[in-house]
Amino acid sequence: MTALGKTTESFILGQLRRYRVMTLATQRPDGYPQATIVAFANDRLTLFAAVDSNSQKARNIRRNPKVSVAIGSDRREWSKITGLSMAGRARVLRKADEIARARTCLLKRFPQMKELGNADSLKGWAFIEVVPFVISALDYSKGVGYTELIKLRPRQKQP
Repeated sequence: MTALGKTTESFILGQLRRYRVMTLATQRPDGYPQATIVAFANDRLTLFAAVDSNSQKARNIRRNPKVSVAIGSDRREWSKITGLSMAGRARVLRKADEIARARTCLLKRFPQMKELGNADSLKGWAFIEVVPFVISALDYSKGVGYTELIKLRPRQKQP
């Protein structure tokens, strides 16, 4: 799956549990980046979000799957800053089983999104999957500016 050590993997998964929103940066048609904040859930290192199917971010991803993600928050004490920055590939899910996986993850994390559990209310929603291939893990408790760069092995395509 990945070339992660247990400590690094545990840190990353802990950050994904701790934070509930991410900044998702996509590329607009004019070439400028567009960064938006969206709620997310995850299955290991794969991230999921549900957005309006006509939103600019969904249109951007359909056109160009390259994305960046930032997860973290402000801390008064710099030594307590932790977070993640990622480069990855995103896609709008189309297959029923993939959408079901995303919905399950999102509903588990956000029970208030119960309308996502009803197939009749899915009109207008786009389920986004983000698979990172590079993660920068920030942990200022190890020193201000400390990051660990992790390069993940690309997912193998199924025949």
